[in-house]
Amino acid sequence: MDCVSPILDVATRLWDCSANSALYIRELQENLKSLKSLTEELSNLSKDVMGRVEREEEQQSRRTHDVDGWLRAVQVMEIEVEEILQNGDQEIQKKCLGTCPKNCWSSYKLGKIVTKKINAVTELKAKGNFDVVAERLPSAPVDERPIGKTVGLDLMFEKVRRCLEDEQVRSIELYGIGGVGKTTLLQKINNEFFRKRNDFDVVIWVVVSKHINIEKIQGVILNKLPTGDDKWKSRSKEEKAAEIFKLLKARNFAILLDDKWERLNLFEVGIPDLNDPTKSKAVLTTRSEQVCNEMEVHKRIRVECLTPDEAFSLFCNKVGENVLNSHPDIKRLANIVVEECKGLPLALIIIRRSMSNRTKF
Repeated sequence: MDCVSPILDVATRLWDCSANSALYIRELQENLKSLKSLTEELSNLSKDVMGRVEREEEQQSRRTHDVDGWLRAVQVMEIEVEEILQNGDQEIQKKCLGTCPKNCWSSYKLGKIVTKKINAVTELKAKGNFDVVAERLPSAPVDERPIGKTVGLDLMFEKVRRCLEDEQVRSIELYGIGGVGKTTLLQKINNEFFRKRNDFDVVIWVVVSKHINIEKIQGVILNKLPTGDDKWKSRSKEEKAAEIFKLLKARNFAILLDDKWERLNLFEVGIPDLNDPTKSKAVLTTRSEQVCNEMEVHKRIRVECLTPDEAFSLFCNKVGENVLNSHPDIKRLANIVVEECKGLPLALIIIRRSMSNRTKF
């Protein structure tokens, strides 16, 4: 009795192993179909996730490490499954299942691999349901702005730069008639922050324009700050102001507000009091001296027209040697044009374009 039990136990185990082996062999073809179908579902899910990732990355976001790792795992899985399916096709074509002992062993091994791979694909597919596929990248502290060669703004720029270095001057208003170079000067200031080390965590450029739109200004500011997502697009003006205030209050910031036509309430936007113990600064531009006087800024600077020599130098620089030398009267006429333009850089540029177009014909 004692001798029979071990023999029976061994026989039972051998029977179980044989039965399992036969199951792997018998269901190989069906399992191969299931593996192929599951892998196609996994591939489609991967394409959907990748589509979401690409849309987010177009909006200055970066895929999460979990998503990146999953997408890579899917690529590896697709290659492994493709190899298994090819081997499976070859095995099925032999038509030796259950009749050829030599091939039964290879079919058993393949059947076991297929079953494990089905479980692996199912598990990987279950991990692909992501609520968040990408995180917003932090904006660069300063965005460089395109600007051509400037003439006649060096002294004015130095004056503004000294004011920015003055800890007592927290806000500056640049004012002057249209076309005098206020925006160019502000761009030069912005790019100075870009090129050189400064104390600001973020520099924000906002074009205010003639008709003030508080929520549009708020949107530009929020896009430069780490708000986490786009939830603020649907919030009220007051809620946006509270969020901007919270985010800016914790930072040293410089905000450059260009082309302001009327008084702008900075508190309504959400910009903190610049008298707080931070190093934050605000630089604004307007063409109206009255609007400038209405703003409670620490320093007001009038942007003057170019001197005749500066205006002529800018004109020559914009026109180019080819145009200047195309006719003996050009330089004489240029001096007349410069005088008529009264030192306005923008008017020096418009005439240049007109002359350049005419010389083409």
